[in-house]
Amino acid sequence: MNWLRRWNARSLASQFFIAGGLISIAAMFLVGLLVTHLIEEAVIYNSGAATALYVDSVVAPLLPDMQTASFLDEGSAQALDETLGQGALGRRLVSFKLWRSDGTVLYSNEKELVGKTFAVNDKLRKAFAGSLVARYEIADDPESEKERALGKPLMEIYNPVLQPWSGQAVAVIEFYETAQGLGDSLTNARLRSWAAVAALTAIFFLILAVLVFRVSRTIEAQRKDLKERVNDLSALLAENRGLQRRLQRASQRVAALNETYLRSIGADLHDGPAQHIAYASLRLDSDMLINASTPPEAREKELAWIRSSLAEAMTEIRNICSGLVLPQIEKSSITEIVARVVEAHQHKTETRVETIIDDDGPEPAPAVKICIYRFVQEALNNAYRHGGGIQQTVSAVSHNGHVHVEVSDRGDGFDPMEVRPTSLGLVGLRERIDSLGGSFDVKTGEGGTTVTMTFEPMEVGD
Repeated sequence: MNWLRRWNARSLASQFFIAGGLISIAAMFLVGLLVTHLIEEAVIYNSGAATALYVDSVVAPLLPDMQTASFLDEGSAQALDETLGQGALGRRLVSFKLWRSDGTVLYSNEKELVGKTFAVNDKLRKAFAGSLVARYEIADDPESEKERALGKPLMEIYNPVLQPWSGQAVAVIEFYETAQGLGDSLTNARLRSWAAVAALTAIFFLILAVLVFRVSRTIEAQRKDLKERVNDLSALLAENRGLQRRLQRASQRVAALNETYLRSIGADLHDGPAQHIAYASLRLDSDMLINASTPPEAREKELAWIRSSLAEAMTEIRNICSGLVLPQIEKSSITEIVARVVEAHQHKTETRVETIIDDDGPEPAPAVKICIYRFVQEALNNAYRHGGGIQQTVSAVSHNGHVHVEVSDRGDGFDPMEVRPTSLGLVGLRERIDSLGGSFDVKTGEGGTTVTMTFEPMEVGD
């Protein structure tokens, strides 16, 4: 089966050149044999017919009425001897016989054959049926020992002697002639016929080859294009599967982080505002407020403590809400988003942030804008809490759909291995960016910390 695989691996043009070439050669050989055979028969027949017509015109007047004569009379035989033994006819003819329908030789220039009877062969039978028979071959008949002894092909002709008024063959003239030049004529006819068949086959094959080559080239181009498309689709399918697995993992991590966020918010509410409100609730039931004998100054002081606790609870609730609620950034540019986060951070922490913005590209998707807002907000908070807010810098570049945001400080840095998987800061940023198809990177050390996020154009478009 290896040969079959190798054969199928060849191009259509190559298969055609091999198979078509072999078939064309075989067809040329068969057609050449047939055409050559037909031409040879035609040449031999025409040559024999011309000679038979000439011999018949010379010999027929010398023959008696063959329908009534069983043998030639002495005068007719002598006339034939004189005619066939001299002149142009005598030089051309090697032998001459006159046959009766039962196979008896009525006359021959070989006198020992006269009166003998031989088996009627197919050539003699066809001649008595009225057909001219011509052969160019070495004599092989029993009565042709003299001709066979010459050892070369001779023109053998059987010409029927027809009765004038009925057209019936009453005798057959058989003669052999040297047929000088006939061999050369047959050779030339063979060469020309083979040349013609070969030329026609070559032309036909070349025309088909041109057509097949053009079709093969088109098919190969389409096959190559289809293969490239299949490879592209396979690559896209593999990438899609990878993205699906990536999205699934990101969804699982985001669900876990959301649960952590909820627990964190619950802890902040419980440890902060809830404690102040509970304190105020307990003070509302104190004896100082219930007892009518409590001095007004003491009562007022107690109410002041309650109001102070409730005010602190409201302040902490507002601070928690301010970190959860996003401003309207869907229609804002990257420049406006970064400036808004930096301004809020500077106001909250009373620190200075250097800002570098290069925004000349198309606006990213709203999800990316939210991601940029949260990234800068969380990175600056980490820079303030863990880096002391020393030389905080925000750099944002948006060019032709490529978005790159970098937040850095010159604090003491931290050990990335100490960041817990359940941490909401860096882990949350990484998961948010990864879910949108971006890349996240952290570099930290004694010289400070740099946090970057990047979105490529195609991924931003998604």
